[in-house]
Amino acid sequence: MGRMKTNKQDSRLGFTLLELMVSMALGLIVMASLASLFRTGMTSTMLVTQRAQTQMDMRAAMDLMVQDIGMAGAGLPTGGIQLPTGTGSSASKFGCELGGTCHVPNFNYPAGNFLYGIIPGFSNGVEGNASIPAAPTPTVNDSITVIYADYNFPIWEYWACFPTGSNGASLALAANTAYNPAPTAINGAGGIQAGDLIMVSGGGLTAIGEVTTAPTVSTLTFANLDGLNINQSGAASGNLKAIQSAVGSCVANPPTSSANTVGVYRIFAVTYYLTLPGGGQSPRLMRQVNGLAPVPVADDIINLQFAYDVYNGGALDANQSNPLGAAESPNNIQKVNIVVMGQSITQNSKNSQNMYLATSVSARNMTFRNRYQ
Repeated sequence: MGRMKTNKQDSRLGFTLLELMVSMALGLIVMASLASLFRTGMTSTMLVTQRAQTQMDMRAAMDLMVQDIGMAGAGLPTGGIQLPTGTGSSASKFGCELGGTCHVPNFNYPAGNFLYGIIPGFSNGVEGNASIPAAPTPTVNDSITVIYADYNFPIWEYWACFPTGSNGASLALAANTAYNPAPTAINGAGGIQAGDLIMVSGGGLTAIGEVTTAPTVSTLTFANLDGLNINQSGAASGNLKAIQSAVGSCVANPPTSSANTVGVYRIFAVTYYLTLPGGGQSPRLMRQVNGLAPVPVADDIINLQFAYDVYNGGALDANQSNPLGAAESPNNIQKVNIVVMGQSITQNSKNSQNMYLATSVSARNMTFRNRYQ
């Protein structure tokens, strides 16, 4: 009687359950590691992208501020300009629109209504005194206002005079035929617009007027109650009416010669400040010129600070954050030191990076000190 044979399982033909479970566990670990690595890579890419974008925004903002600050005082009389003063006068404004909306908390010219080439704005840098939560402590945000003549639009190529009885409320203009080609039209592209500031000189005096209505080809209007409170024909001095009293009225309207004419330049009063828009938007750096509407310069700017190198009585007061508060004249500012802080925000605002950018710019048109004397 033969034996019954049984077939033995060949272990080389497959995996045991234990081997399969170990393999699956190892596979899951590898997949989890790859997913984590992928997520880390995506997060790093987002951080780098956001950081690069924030750096570009800050550099663009810094370049624009440096350009404006470097021009501070250009074309202005030495020491600045006295705005309306005396009986019947009141404080003039900067950082405001023609319609009256002001964008910095303290918007009056300092030192008895005096226009300097640079007006420091220590702790005056956020519209409506809003709080920026991400700003570093102690929270100080500054504004700065710089004033300089516009050399691009050639309004000085016009004869300009005050019409009879205008009391400084208007200027009649006509192109000076000595210039060839003829100057650009006053109301042409890039020309004068309502809200612009015009510096007028004559009779040994200089004053500022704010254009209050859209100019025509031959007339600029400077009505009272302008948004910047500059015109003030009722003030004792420091206004356009005082210049008209000194030089007289037009011999011909429009003028055809230099008789009783005045010198005219457009000037720019440029204010930089921060605003905190509604709807959860991030802080924004703004640039506001004359009495015009402000325009955004850069997003995600959470801190803006200025310090000034000032010559005070022959000695250098370096990095003075508040020259006006220290009773130092802005006329003695030699250099402006700027610090901008930006914040990069990733998806859902869960991660962010704060970055500083700092530079200095010389106010080359301000006070010159001869160190060799």
